[in-house]
Amino acid sequence: MIKITFLGTGTSQGIPVIGSDHPVSLSENLKDKRLRSSVLISWNDFNLLIDCGPDFRQQMLTSNCSKLDSILFTHEHADHTSGLDDIRPFSYRQGKIPIYLHKRVLNSLETRFAYIFNENHRYPGAPEFIVNLISKENNFELGGKTIMPIEVLHQYLPVLGFRIDDFAYLTDVKTIKPEELDKIYNLDTLVLNALRFEPHPTHLNIDEAIKIINAIKPKKTYLTHISQNMGFHDEVSKKLPENVYLSYDGLEIKTN
Repeated sequence: MIKITFLGTGTSQGIPVIGSDHPVSLSENLKDKRLRSSVLISWNDFNLLIDCGPDFRQQMLTSNCSKLDSILFTHEHADHTSGLDDIRPFSYRQGKIPIYLHKRVLNSLETRFAYIFNENHRYPGAPEFIVNLISKENNFELGGKTIMPIEVLHQYLPVLGFRIDDFAYLTDVKTIKPEELDKIYNLDTLVLNALRFEPHPTHLNIDEAIKIINAIKPKKTYLTHISQNMGFHDEVSKKLPENVYLSYDGLEIKTN
């Protein structure tokens, strides 16, 4: 059994959007307030983080997380990586934190966070990492469980999702090739992005997400990476098919 905590369920600008007078941004319902997308996956005494965006510090404080055993990165975009420096407290207490990411993502982080990754010019207070390169071709082990990378396309950019037991987390999907889709059949729980109802060039909309759900038939699906244009959480939830749910910040679920 694993526990998934939704640390953030919003798209790249979060909700509310800065300066927006959109009704969803003005909503007082806490389920309409969304930090950038990330999940904490826990089993036994092992805590695994997927993505570390600009709201990471707030997410760790809110969730009372005091230990991170490993971090997986889906891709290099800022809403999934720019909280990297705030891993400092974990690194100070625990030592080097293992991170798992594609070589292309590492190259991007080495450029943007040179003071962390450049051994010749490291800032003394910077967090320290054990870097592990991953790809869609090879599974790997963490905390006694097998992690299966799944490649999806964020328009043209390859992004990695992950399967752990009968749970899978896929974000920033626009399309999935058939051979990668084959990796996510027979799921108890799927987390999948759905930006809004209208089509979008780089993200699934509701109809596209439901088409994937109908193809692979997980027992339950939670939608994430949601924009203000999706609409109000409570209203949208009533329109979704059976066993398909809008996630929200702070939601905790357990699955096999």
